[in-house]
Amino acid sequence: MKILVLTLFSLPVLATVLDLFLGDPSRLPHPVRLIGRFLDWLEVHARQWVLGLKASGALCVVLTAGSAWVVVEFLTGLHYLGMLASLYFAYAGLALGELLDEGRDALELMEEGNLDEAREIVGGLVTRDTSSMDEPELRKTLAETLSENLCDGYVAPLFYLVLGGPALMWAYKAVSTMDSMWGYRTERFRDLGWAAAKADDILAWIPARLTALLLLGAGAIMRLPWREAARHIPAEARTMDSPNAGWPMSACAWLLEGSMGGAAVYFGEAKMKPELGPKGMEWSIEKLTRIFRLMVFAAFLGILVLQGLKVAATL
Repeated sequence: MKILVLTLFSLPVLATVLDLFLGDPSRLPHPVRLIGRFLDWLEVHARQWVLGLKASGALCVVLTAGSAWVVVEFLTGLHYLGMLASLYFAYAGLALGELLDEGRDALELMEEGNLDEAREIVGGLVTRDTSSMDEPELRKTLAETLSENLCDGYVAPLFYLVLGGPALMWAYKAVSTMDSMWGYRTERFRDLGWAAAKADDILAWIPARLTALLLLGAGAIMRLPWREAARHIPAEARTMDSPNAGWPMSACAWLLEGSMGGAAVYFGEAKMKPELGPKGMEWSIEKLTRIFRLMVFAAFLGILVLQGLKVAATL
């Protein structure tokens, strides 16, 4: 009982509640946007260093993650404002609420038949071209990005928040932001962003697999076919180029019986992605509605597991 009480009134729980209710107010400054501006400035200077682009990129990872850690550690350590700063940075580091809000907005537009605006919203969540997608392809793309970003936007930062507090959480968020901005195999970032992409792969390795386990647990609560999903996830996840993305994606695909992967367009180039989930099963409006409940169940299960283990270890 003591473990449960300490878990329910913990910083991760309070941060999650704020995230779900407040999301990301667009009028307020956000640390990720500040990191983004810093990276734009840093890119200009890093390209002038004599280290070579790969080495310069690696140094940028250390500078960015280290700077984020130092700033947050200092602010959360202030005598009077430290607790408020801790709560703010913990809340700001989670992106589940905003992800769910945008996903629901896109789904509502699809239900209304407004595909142009739905394409615009989904296009803001993914790097692929959504401009010519029909509704079944758009629904599948939305399911893919929701499942993948459950790890990137919530479980991974939650993992580092529980492990080392807001400072460690934001060191991870800095690397994740670098990967989202620099981690592309384009001519511009193939070398400079190489270290950011590799660092993000390493840091998200445990959270990605944890996300799949949490989805299975949530699926069991919702009486979804979690045993069937568990049989397929490891093999399917390894077929992806990313060492991490396939774990939550395959879990959602099998739990909700909708296919993922196949043809997609990135930066003007067509690419065939590995297929995940039962073949030929479309993502219906009903399945997308259920994925939101699945994600919320998995999120709170993650808090109970991670914070519960931490509290138990200190007793």
